[in-house]
Amino acid sequence: MEKASAALLATDYFKTEELCQKAITKARRARDFERLSRIVLPLQEARRQRRHEAFDTGYRQVLSKLADLKKPHAAGVYLLRPPIIGVDARIVRDAAQRKKVPIAVLAREPRTAAGMWPLVLTVPERSIRIQVAAPVADEDAPPTAEWFMASIEALGDAAIKSLNPKDPAQFRVDDLLEFIDALPEHEKLHQRLTDECRIAMHEPEPEEERFRGYRGPEGSF
Repeated sequence: MEKASAALLATDYFKTEELCQKAITKARRARDFERLSRIVLPLQEARRQRRHEAFDTGYRQVLSKLADLKKPHAAGVYLLRPPIIGVDARIVRDAAQRKKVPIAVLAREPRTAAGMWPLVLTVPERSIRIQVAAPVADEDAPPTAEWFMASIEALGDAAIKSLNPKDPAQFRVDDLLEFIDALPEHEKLHQRLTDECRIAMHEPEPEEERFRGYRGPEGSF
């Protein structure tokens, strides 16, 4: 955290994010939710600045080919559309992260019969989806920056609403860690993570391991 704070003061936002992610992994393994909640603050600030840098370029692009994922990308905002799938957003984001190029990424699925665009946030074992009105007639034309910002907010808000209030807080912490990894541009996800960490600090360890797969009838495979 000391290194992350120093990197943040030096405006090295990519280094700050890298150090914070390492610290978060260690804190979660140790069930140190108090320290985890404090690590989220510099992470959120680094990502806020990186998001500003991406949007401030004014560059917006639609990617529709898997081959495009292998090309170097300019700083800016990207929309992935079919046949590219939602999970590929992570590939684009990780490639930019390694090259220290500030970008923001959204992924959408095929247009519905009603003409809506399903936006998807993909995390292990599940996906969060919302439907928005198609903002442009040409599917290869990039939407406005305002549309991108509003869509990021709406998708992150849907992820927050998907949290189960009956779960132990540390389960919600784990969900939020996945969400902020898949949608790092959403600030309220980070804020909610801080809140859930503070609740988890005062809860006992859950007695049973979490089961998130399919639980069929007794005796089934």
